[in-house]
Amino acid sequence: MNRTEFAKVTKAIKNPAKIAIAIVKTPTEKFNMITLEWFMRTSIQPPMFAISIGHTRYSYECLQNNRFFNLCFPSQEMVEIAKISGSFSGRDIDKFEKTKVEFFSGKLNKYPILKKAKANFECEVATQVKSGDHTIFVGKVKHSWLDQEKKVLTYRDFE
Repeated sequence: MNRTEFAKVTKAIKNPAKIAIAIVKTPTEKFNMITLEWFMRTSIQPPMFAISIGHTRYSYECLQNNRFFNLCFPSQEMVEIAKISGSFSGRDIDKFEKTKVEFFSGKLNKYPILKKAKANFECEVATQVKSGDHTIFVGKVKHSWLDQEKKVLTYRDFE
């Protein structure tokens, strides 16, 4: 065991980490997707998830105005959607249009449920905490969706 700089250690333990896609509503009433690595369950009862979003990200701005998000666990067939969602800003492009992602309206404020995902969780922001250059948004899960047949996407699927 050797003392090593933080960035090298986190890169070494990254795989086979899961990724998620958060869906937020824009100020123009459209939807935006952001690929996330930093998310976690925070409560069993009531069910809650936390997502961490950088202050410079468009999705951070969106969450300040609309206090809901969907947390999507993409399937292995969604690699390109996850890449685009994490590589472009919603300020510049409409990611739903660019990816042609298939979805239907969920039960909570009609936020998109991604059809090819392994799972989707519809969340209402319960609280938020500033954490350095990010904010952690904690969402209470209102509705959950699952496709038993799909395999969840991990970073290894990008290789």
